Amino acid sequence: MECISVFDMLKIGVGPSSSHTLGPWRAAELFLKELKERQLFNQVQNLTVDLFGSLSLTGIGHATDLAVMLGLSGADPEYVPVENIGAIIAEINTTKSLILGAELPITFDPKVQIVFNKNFLPFHANGMTFTVETKTGAIYTSTFYSIGGGFVVKEESASNEKNDEIKASFPYPIDKATELLAYCKEQNMTVSQLVYENEKSLRSEDEIHHELMRVWNTMLECMYIGCHTEGVLPGGLNVRRRAYDSHQNLKSDLPYSTPQEWLGTIRKTKVYFRQILKWVSCFALAVNEVNASLGRVVTAPTNGSAGVIPAVLMYYLVIENHKAGEKEIKQFLLVAGEIGSIFKKGATISAAMGGCQAEIGVSSAMAAGALCELMGGCPEQVMMAAEIAMEHHLGLTCDPIGGLVQIPCIERNAMGAIKAINAAELALDTDPKNAKVPLDKVVSTMWETAKDMNNKYKETSEGGLAVAVNLADC
Repeated sequence: MECISVFDMLKIGVGPSSSHTLGPWRAAELFLKELKERQLFNQVQNLTVDLFGSLSLTGIGHATDLAVMLGLSGADPEYVPVENIGAIIAEINTTKSLILGAELPITFDPKVQIVFNKNFLPFHANGMTFTVETKTGAIYTSTFYSIGGGFVVKEESASNEKNDEIKASFPYPIDKATELLAYCKEQNMTVSQLVYENEKSLRSEDEIHHELMRVWNTMLECMYIGCHTEGVLPGGLNVRRRAYDSHQNLKSDLPYSTPQEWLGTIRKTKVYFRQILKWVSCFALAVNEVNASLGRVVTAPTNGSAGVIPAVLMYYLVIENHKAGEKEIKQFLLVAGEIGSIFKKGATISAAMGGCQAEIGVSSAMAAGALCELMGGCPEQVMMAAEIAMEHHLGLTCDPIGGLVQIPCIERNAMGAIKAINAAELALDTDPKNAKVPLDKVVSTMWETAKDMNNKYKETSEGGLAVAVNLADC
């Protein structure tokens, strides 16, 4: 049993969904590992993958089938060149075969051997079962559950969604916001300082620095790509990319050739209120347009909500503090990751379990708390900012049109980012002694709301906009 690290909450992977793409991809990798541990890998004759519940209902739109094939093929979502993904999938579909784990050629027809089962498994809405038949006729099956944010568990190793992580190795183990605040007061530390001490129990300071900056640079590159790519998103909704047009209207005439130079030129643009709103929205849209195109993003805490945290951090860097650099970037990510882990432990970050409040709501809370600390907020105000952001996302449903992470998902990232900034400002102007709703209360309320929510609003595309607007209307 392991603790939840910041790097568990901020994973690098390929879109469009952490629960429906990255999770199944990782599950396929884990299945290959199981086969090797049981000395069955070289004996595989036939392989079938059954997708259940939400993975089945919105799997095509979320590229779940593609993710499974990529995982079985041995491709790594952190490092596979995204431009190669189409060719890998085309080769499998054309030859009706794949090279299992990049080692063993097997016959594999995706249309036959990836089965979409609309029924739900009792443990979690995102279930998948891998079945192999060996050359001797033996059958081996293994079932995994993608529980949001790229986390994957097996039922036998977790009695419920919230105990697949135990913080045994942390010097400051945290389940709740009250515990975090108590440690901060006791140790006279900020939230980021305390989280950093926990991270040092897992990695060296050099590793923490390198990985945090790798996370940020992935976010920055994602915004850069999104702002410089025009056209229509794949999937059939014919959604035109908007970040490109928005960026063209906002950018200056100053030259640049790298994401870092680009950031510098933005710092020299107008900072009127409308321009600030447009820039923040542009950053968020850019990330999630890349995500919708099977691009590489950072789960924050999920792929569907990947644009909120980069947009808010970029806002701080280009609007609020032009002198900010690596120190502030790392500080922001440490706080955001910890707040996300509190929501994961006390509620869920899976839209299939909790609706979009579990994705955009949590990401907005993460960004709000992190921004609040950078703006000088004390730990109590940081928790207040996170609480305010989530409070105004409670009950948000997940109803993607066509099962695609596009409408309303992309725009929701822009809205979540703006709410995060507003929440941080409200918290900074409030005496923590006057707070009425503690963060832990809003976390538990979110979980109760999730359990009360009708299943058709939990990433099934069977309610809301998903049925009010048809693909044919687009």
